[in-house]
Amino acid sequence: MKHTSEEITSQPAVWEQALATLAGEAREQLAAPGERVLVLGCGTSWFVAQSIAELRESAGLGETDAVCASEYRPRRRYDRVVAVSRSGTSTEVLDALRQVPEGTHRVAITAVGAMPIDELSDSRLLLALADEKSVVQTRFPTTVLALARAAFGEDLTHLADDGRAALAAPLPADPAKIEHLVFLGTGWTVGLAHEAALKVREAAQAYSESYPAMDFRHGPVAVATERSLIFSYRGVPAGLDDVGRSAGATTYRDELDPLAQLVLAQRFAIALAAHRGLDPDTPRLLTRSVVLTDGA
Repeated sequence: MKHTSEEITSQPAVWEQALATLAGEAREQLAAPGERVLVLGCGTSWFVAQSIAELRESAGLGETDAVCASEYRPRRRYDRVVAVSRSGTSTEVLDALRQVPEGTHRVAITAVGAMPIDELSDSRLLLALADEKSVVQTRFPTTVLALARAAFGEDLTHLADDGRAALAAPLPADPAKIEHLVFLGTGWTVGLAHEAALKVREAAQAYSESYPAMDFRHGPVAVATERSLIFSYRGVPAGLDDVGRSAGATTYRDELDPLAQLVLAQRFAIALAAHRGLDPDTPRLLTRSVVLTDGA
């Protein structure tokens, strides 16, 4: 798991570099005060899109939607469509951009230049410094979100230090004792919860779920056991820990920045993979980019 582990560890330094060099460009491409914006992506990038949409609208910059690229239909009017794709080659993202009506400003967020997405975009935010060798995404999505938060006016002077704290912290639980994970978020961290659960599935082939926090007791708690870990992002009501513990589960929360909490979740995912004898650098059935033929 050499590449995945190294890329997880690199995140605080990559965030610092990105914020120092790309924050102005991110503000220009993503803030767009008053515009109506749609953010598209697939897999991890769709969850990033969900978080960006919530962050931008909460910052008062304008109505912002997030849609899974494969489900995009040009039914609503947008001033700007932002497509997130690490590789710039994902078939569903390219197909979605081809459907965007003329006159809509199209922005691509990628880690690699000179890719097919460039021909379908009017402008680009290139995060080459956050590109990855691994199939499982870690530092690219967190760097996109760090830049988006800065673009929307958030003070992130604490972020790298929190990231380093997450790298040094004990794991939330012993991977040998956990078979089932639930990640809970609220507001923009719902997208992070979905992303953390995906990391566990991708890296460790383990049973993981994610929910807006208060929905946990509306059914999902029924499958929690003493082999479950309930991981709550910052801002999730503390009372939900009691709900998890009542099912016998281990609960975890801390006060680190949510992106740092995602780093800790990534660390747990690869630790669980190691316990299961799996290598996250070669995840089962996954490739760096999903390129489809004949729509399948």
